[in-house]
Amino acid sequence: MEILAFVILIFFLFFTKLFLSKRGKSKNLPPSPPSLPLIGHLHLLKEPIHRTLHQMVAKYGDVLLLRFGARNVVVVSSLSAATEEFFTKNDVALSNRPLSLAGKHLNYNHKTIGFSQYNDHWRSLRRLTVLELLSNTRIAKFSGIRHEEAQIMVKTLLQEHRPSSSTDESCHSQWTKVELRPKIVDLVFNIMMKMIAGKRYYGNEVVEEEARQFQSIMRELSELLENKNINDIFPVLQWIDFQGVEKRMIRLKNKMDNFFQRLIDEHRKNGTGKAKSDANDYERNMTFIELIFFHMMSTPDFRS
Repeated sequence: MEILAFVILIFFLFFTKLFLSKRGKSKNLPPSPPSLPLIGHLHLLKEPIHRTLHQMVAKYGDVLLLRFGARNVVVVSSLSAATEEFFTKNDVALSNRPLSLAGKHLNYNHKTIGFSQYNDHWRSLRRLTVLELLSNTRIAKFSGIRHEEAQIMVKTLLQEHRPSSSTDESCHSQWTKVELRPKIVDLVFNIMMKMIAGKRYYGNEVVEEEARQFQSIMRELSELLENKNINDIFPVLQWIDFQGVEKRMIRLKNKMDNFFQRLIDEHRKNGTGKAKSDANDYERNMTFIELIFFHMMSTPDFRS
């Protein structure tokens, strides 16, 4: 009985591969290495990845197709091929983002600019981001924030790692090594959140409970986005969720909703009064959240 089941499985995998290969030949697809049924080319991915891809490109050309479970991935290894494929012939076809659990649960069903499909909604988000948040004028207005946070980081480094006595002849041996990565991460998050909400959540001068919640959310978000989610490669496994990833994402989404809703409510309350008192001064100093409310109040069509 076990032998019969094994034979049936082999035949099923063989005909599945045969069917997929015939269906692929009917399309104008890039060349592809031999693949296995169901898993595709996952078995070919060996460390270091860049060398593995280089070997494939040397054999199959500058553009090749890889299959990772249910996902198709196009590898382009030269500037000329990238220019031709991405910016001329297939620019619109390759502009969409793949659907994922992170996009569904942590990015409001693929509605954020990094996970949205290429459509009118994405173009509106891009226009808002480029013109209001990342324009040269807005970046210049936020230069004081970057300056201030950089100074705070440097002072913190000096206070935490300077020798106990600057007059000691051997003070140079008392200096310690500094792990800059966490400091830079704190710096980036503080700059980003002061631009968006006018608050900092790392280091000194923070509201402890609010900062703790934000740090916890960002830490868990990074873990979920960095870890490999097999459900995205094999969507059929989403019904099982044996990794527990989807449950974690749903819990984190609820935390994020509650946290950022409090921020929005706070700025809606404070921003309305500011906008009425002095619109010009308010526009010069407002955060990105306040900027959204300002345009919603001053431009009726902005809501759409």
